[in-house]
Amino acid sequence: MVGDPAKFGILTISDRAFSGEYEDEGGPAILGFFTEAIASEWSHHSQIVPDESNEIEAALKEMVDDQGCDVVVTTGGTGPAIRDVTPDATVAVCERILDGFGEQMRSISLQYVPTAILSRQIGGIRGSSLIFNLPGRPKAIRETLDEIWKAVPYCVDLIGGPYIDMVDGICNAFRPKSARRR
Repeated sequence: MVGDPAKFGILTISDRAFSGEYEDEGGPAILGFFTEAIASEWSHHSQIVPDESNEIEAALKEMVDDQGCDVVVTTGGTGPAIRDVTPDATVAVCERILDGFGEQMRSISLQYVPTAILSRQIGGIRGSSLIFNLPGRPKAIRETLDEIWKAVPYCVDLIGGPYIDMVDGICNAFRPKSARRR
């Protein structure tokens, strides 16, 4: 809601991190970006789920509908493997898809690895919340977030969320001159 601090959801999708086989590195990488780049007041809710569509969908709905997250960022499960179902679950819970998120994320990743064309990352809107998928590796997360986040605060403005102020020099978010600070 406008005037309230932003609330972010961080959803890690990984069978192995969920089972405790290895420590989640993707979620903490996203949290590290938020801590470094966001100047305004904010809070977050984090969760780890296995690579199961119904569990991913339930977690996304809970973060948006129950926790009130303005932005939910997922990590993991975006490739072509059978168990990579994060984009499918994201599409299932979103009312509108923002194709530009996936296009831009793949474009960014192609600067680093040719396998970026295998990514199925996507972004969309559920209610007045933005949801988008990131890769699973911390380095790729940061490369993508450094660029893609430049559009996120204005998107949140347009869908009725809180004003997100950024730390200049870390992430210079774009807003048209006609967009006024609320």
